[in-house]
Amino acid sequence: MPPETQGFSTGALIPSARRSILTSHTCQFRLASLTVYVVFLITMPQKNLDAAALDFIQSVGLLVRRVRAAAASHELSLTESSVMGRLAKDGPRTTADLARAEGVKPQSMGTTIASLEEMGMVERKPHPSDGRQVIISLTAKGAAVRKSAKDAKQTWLAQAIGQLDKQDQEALFAAGEVIKRLVEK
Repeated sequence: MPPETQGFSTGALIPSARRSILTSHTCQFRLASLTVYVVFLITMPQKNLDAAALDFIQSVGLLVRRVRAAAASHELSLTESSVMGRLAKDGPRTTADLARAEGVKPQSMGTTIASLEEMGMVERKPHPSDGRQVIISLTAKGAAVRKSAKDAKQTWLAQAIGQLDKQDQEALFAAGEVIKRLVEK
């Protein structure tokens, strides 16, 4: 164990969790073959805070890539998946609406929509009140592919979490609540 982690206990933070301490405020959990770091960014010296934040970013990135790999058979880009998710959640939208929501230029969104349309995932329909615009919506195939990919991701993550002991599961779920509060600020 590195010297900076000796003698530190996170018992007060997540009392029932069994874990290995990496830095004075970083907890490591094994999630299948994936190591997930939960970083507590409270009163940590700036040098350690920067290193812990970098570890956290890398760990979350790895988790996201592993979850996305579970649905890799669908071979959609991150932007294509995001657009399909937005259409499923928000309903049909114009290309300009989608571009604004995704933070990209309308021309880039047009390319993404063309790719999805070519795969049969989305379709264009005339705008009901503005003849100059078209509405983009998911096709039945697009909705089915999205559901299949979502199910594959959820299954992989549930199986990985299922391999953890009860204490690590509780600690992971508690960390999820901390992360949710962090991003909702």
